[in-house]
Amino acid sequence: MEPQSFRTLQIMQRFNEAFMQHDGSLLDGLIAEDCVMESVEPAPDGTRYVGRNACLEFWQKLANCRDGAFTTEDIVAIDEHAIIRWRYRFGPGLSQSVRGVNVMRVRAGLITEALGYVKSGDASVATAVRSATSSSGV
Repeated sequence: MEPQSFRTLQIMQRFNEAFMQHDGSLLDGLIAEDCVMESVEPAPDGTRYVGRNACLEFWQKLANCRDGAFTTEDIVAIDEHAIIRWRYRFGPGLSQSVRGVNVMRVRAGLITEALGYVKSGDASVATAVRSATSSSGV
């Protein structure tokens, strides 16, 4: 594996750990000042967040929320690009789930871009994400 690809993979693994462990503090030091992120909802375009603070706040709320659980299915890193396939479980007893993908970019060891997509047209997915990232959800 090329050095840049290996570094990108390590950063994506650290990023995912925050969500797996429900510990948003693990995201500190991973997000670039000029980071741009598009969330999975509302369909079809998601919500756009610009800047380190906006992206970090969204991700920390989502990571810290214990009403859902992420499972990483696969991470592929090619140079400064990464693709993360995941499953998010939510709802009573975490009985509902959705699969998704994040297309990420890393520059100088920091996440600069993240585009999220889900494999569902179900409104309950949007509700679960909105609930997890709302001010009252944390």
